[in-house]
Amino acid sequence: MTLSPCGIGQIVAAYSRQYLVELADGTLLPCLSRGKTSEFVCGDTVEVLRTSSNQGVIERALPRLSFLFRSDAYRRKYIAANITQIIIVVATEPPFSDDLLTRCLIAAHEQKLATLIILNKCDLQSATIQARAQLSPYQNAGYRILELSAKDNIEPLRPCLENQTSVLIGQSGMGKSTLINALLPGAQAVTREISSALNSGKHTTTRSHLYHINAHSHLIDCPGVQAFGLHHLNADTIAAGFVEFSPYLGKCRFSNCSHQHEPDCALKMAQQQGKIDARRLRLFQEISQGAF
Repeated sequence: MTLSPCGIGQIVAAYSRQYLVELADGTLLPCLSRGKTSEFVCGDTVEVLRTSSNQGVIERALPRLSFLFRSDAYRRKYIAANITQIIIVVATEPPFSDDLLTRCLIAAHEQKLATLIILNKCDLQSATIQARAQLSPYQNAGYRILELSAKDNIEPLRPCLENQTSVLIGQSGMGKSTLINALLPGAQAVTREISSALNSGKHTTTRSHLYHINAHSHLIDCPGVQAFGLHHLNADTIAAGFVEFSPYLGKCRFSNCSHQHEPDCALKMAQQQGKIDARRLRLFQEISQGAF
């Protein structure tokens, strides 16, 4: 195999060990990784070598500013790198998972990412009232929540994307595809172009795509998730991901308090005084007991 220098580029699509790397001049180069396993991910800045006129190999990734992934006891699933913001899409219907939303927010906090929760399908008025109530503890904790109907008007979202590299995450059925297509009318064409470039065929889909909204704003879309394991995080890091707990952490009677059954637990006392939402405390207890 003849290798020739190609330089630095950014991964804009990923499927298994196949990647599409955008080079500095805008060229899109299909690339493979070395070895049987790969830790490269959409958003990575990588050094590549060209193996032919239309193929390359990724040598290494440059240091990351951020790295979002989920994990269980057996493996990690990579999501995106070098992002500055996570956007979690929930909807008025079907019902969304508090557990999944909370886990995404914990992971974002650990990576020091800005967060935005989108409540989609707000044209469904009665369902909106119930979903809004479900999100009220998050709003009270200080999380940004944007209500919209992606099929009717996507414009309220655009200012939130400016000067950010955002990753879009959501359960299946939340309307994420509708949101992407409304925000980026050419997204389907780009997806077909990427699939063709990677020779991935009609029976496979890329794991993630990076779209350029403008020169300073970018959006990474990834497949819907039904679970978000946090096996790589310890209980203290998970607790820190509940931002409203901050005033009470370290104030329990016992320095190693698990916030489960110990007496004089500052978190439980704050919940009894109405300073912490009971559902949020219960979620923390469940997640920290088994973070996967």
